[in-house]
Amino acid sequence: MQSSSTLFPVALLSAERRGDLSEDVYRIKAGLGPDPSVELAVTRLGLADQSSAQGIPVILLHGSFSNRRFWYSPKGGGLGAYLARAGFDVWIPEMRGHGLSPRNRDWAQNTVAAYARDDVPAIGAFVHEKAGRAPLWIGHSLGGTTLAVALGSGALAAQHVAGVALFGSQVSRSYWPLKVPPVVWGLRWLLRRWGHLPGARFGRGPEDEPVGLAFEHMRWHGLFGRFGDKQGDWWAGLAQVDVPTLAVAAAADPQSPPWACRMLFEQFGGARKQFLCLGPAAGFDAFGHADMLASQAAHVQVWPLVERWLREPGLPVHASIEALALVPAV
Repeated sequence: MQSSSTLFPVALLSAERRGDLSEDVYRIKAGLGPDPSVELAVTRLGLADQSSAQGIPVILLHGSFSNRRFWYSPKGGGLGAYLARAGFDVWIPEMRGHGLSPRNRDWAQNTVAAYARDDVPAIGAFVHEKAGRAPLWIGHSLGGTTLAVALGSGALAAQHVAGVALFGSQVSRSYWPLKVPPVVWGLRWLLRRWGHLPGARFGRGPEDEPVGLAFEHMRWHGLFGRFGDKQGDWWAGLAQVDVPTLAVAAAADPQSPPWACRMLFEQFGGARKQFLCLGPAAGFDAFGHADMLASQAAHVQVWPLVERWLREPGLPVHASIEALALVPAV
């Protein structure tokens, strides 16, 4: 079968019409990392009656315990479908072992660092190749954290990112038990026995997560931990990142509290950035971690702001944004 890309093997798995939308599902086998079994499914949404995609390319990265259905429901709802109907060229990757992406050989050892180093660059390059221009990225929760790692480590090339929006993403909220070695040893023993984190059992979502992610978070927040790895300090690297950036927090989100989301936002370099806290103080509902993007209230109050930012990343998305924090994008 002929590849759908000149960069690396890409197969078109399906091309379907879903009501007024077109849905193309690709499988990427980039082989950029040490595990050759990694394959990623990427769904492209567009208007069914449009012969070819012409809008601004947007990549949506889901969070932990999730998959493409966070952005695009079987009935054609969700932010991804909304943006496709608004004329955007929408791309929805699913991370290793989530949704249509199979589990790789070393699935249990997967980490955010591996996603950011090997998968995000491949996705960005493929979308850029197909769309003909640099995409804008939107990440929710762990999806946003993965983007921060890819940018802070320099893994995501500048020509493959036109801007980033982070929703409910942070790396600063810590737990004091993770700084107590005997507690960490016990947690490691327990996690190794489990082998994975069951999303349905914990009431977190439809997908499971590998224990490698948990071990990685324990390293970040443990005694003498940092947001980085042996190859570099991602936190320091973020200060060198200068792309249009939107960070959004929810006032009623205990998982990613606004103060922690703001800390990540402020670490980004450059001036083309803005921070928005969704809550009654700014005229919004009391949104939480997931419903800030996946709810009927978000459809009315948040999705139009997302669309506004995607069209003009250099302009404030809401009246509560401090205009002095922004300069026009070039």
